[in-house]
Amino acid sequence: MSYPIQKTDAEWQTLLQEKGAEPGALQVTRHAATERPFTGKYEAHWADGSYHCICCGAKLFDAVTKFDAGCGWPSFSQAVPGAIADIVDRSHGMVRTETVCAQCGAHLGHVFEDGPAPTGLRYCMNSASLDFTQKTP
Repeated sequence: MSYPIQKTDAEWQTLLQEKGAEPGALQVTRHAATERPFTGKYEAHWADGSYHCICCGAKLFDAVTKFDAGCGWPSFSQAVPGAIADIVDRSHGMVRTETVCAQCGAHLGHVFEDGPAPTGLRYCMNSASLDFTQKTP
């Protein structure tokens, strides 16, 4: 799959270091790794604002859609329209829906159909894939 923003691993690594991203951000975003549950900086983060792709800065979620799913990863009920692309993930003997940034292809996490109304969706994201922008008054 091709995305509008493309870089080499070395270019992504440099960019992530410049942004002060978490140490495992390259493995998570570019190689579909998963951070351990309850370890990400945004898992228990409840400020008002928006969540963006750590790689390209695209807006992915508004904080008002974040909820406590109890799963150990930041969870959202709704993505910004057009911000996320879905990919069938058949790894680890399961069939799941992987979510990636529609602009740069960064692995974000997975989406499940066990979320709250009205969407019924739970976007289960890796904190290492996200950057937060505080809402200004």
